Amino acid sequence: MNVIDPFGRKIDYLRVSVTDRCDFRCKYCMSENMTFLPKKDILSLEELEMVSAAFIRKGVRKIRITGGEPLVRKGIMELFRNLGLYIKSGELDELTLTTNGSQLGKYADELYDAGVRRLNVSLDTLNPYQFQDITRWGNFEKVMKSIRAAKAAGLKIKINTVALKGFNDHEFNDMIQWVGDEGMDITFIETMPMGMIDGQRSDQYLPLSEVKKQLAERWTLTPSAYRTGGPSDYVDVAETGGRIGFITPLTHNFCESCNRVRLTCTGMLYMCLGQEDSADLKAVLRGENGLEALDAAIDEAIGRKPKGHDFVIDRQNDDRPAVPRHMSVTGG
Repeated sequence: MNVIDPFGRKIDYLRVSVTDRCDFRCKYCMSENMTFLPKKDILSLEELEMVSAAFIRKGVRKIRITGGEPLVRKGIMELFRNLGLYIKSGELDELTLTTNGSQLGKYADELYDAGVRRLNVSLDTLNPYQFQDITRWGNFEKVMKSIRAAKAAGLKIKINTVALKGFNDHEFNDMIQWVGDEGMDITFIETMPMGMIDGQRSDQYLPLSEVKKQLAERWTLTPSAYRTGGPSDYVDVAETGGRIGFITPLTHNFCESCNRVRLTCTGMLYMCLGQEDSADLKAVLRGENGLEALDAAIDEAIGRKPKGHDFVIDRQNDDRPAVPRHMSVTGG
């Protein structure tokens, strides 16, 4: 069974945020003093699995676990193990996650055993001092150890780097060389106007069209046919044998091929990262005939999936976020 949205796009990719909590406070993502959700508002691991299973029945073939930082959620390996059973049965093609790497070393072997084969690590700089600055609470060496442990466990790693003007724009060539030497790929991401932060986003915003031009002066880049089901547009790098992805929600949005919906840790289903329209699956699940009503609620929500987002970052918009919720709530 497949679910098709109003624009003929097959929805086969679910991103599940398992917590809004994180052990970092990245400056473009969160305020330093965040208020997190009370436990009663969060779906249990069992409820997260039930919703995920409903989507699998409807044709979802890929699930990405996100946060916040998903690996800080107590008992999270239980969810990975249970969803991994759908990989073993052939009902799911891929189970993966996005992580800041802080807890990855602890769980790398268990993730592989559960059926995870690749994952994304968010890393915006190779400079330990800048890393401490941008994450506020992060430990660079711990993340490096975690990446080594994940590789040793057999996990393929892609680095996700948010391009920030005046912060890491001088490091991109070094990062491409590093990931090439380590047998990893890298994706550069434009900062997105989600949630209030300390500071001005227009001061940080760096169009990836500019980054691509700069990189082409140093590297031999050719368009790649490689696709992961996500929004990255990839190029091959002749000198390293690796790939660079570009996620460009502002300079060139990727909405026309969007195959994704996002479930938050509170059970809200967002059909678009950059729109506020949502469906409250927690209320359905915890209501009368919850499981039976869940299928109908999902169908109704997908029937409202919009054509695309309205992200804009400029001075005229006074740095107001396009949506008030932080990325840590929706899931990266």
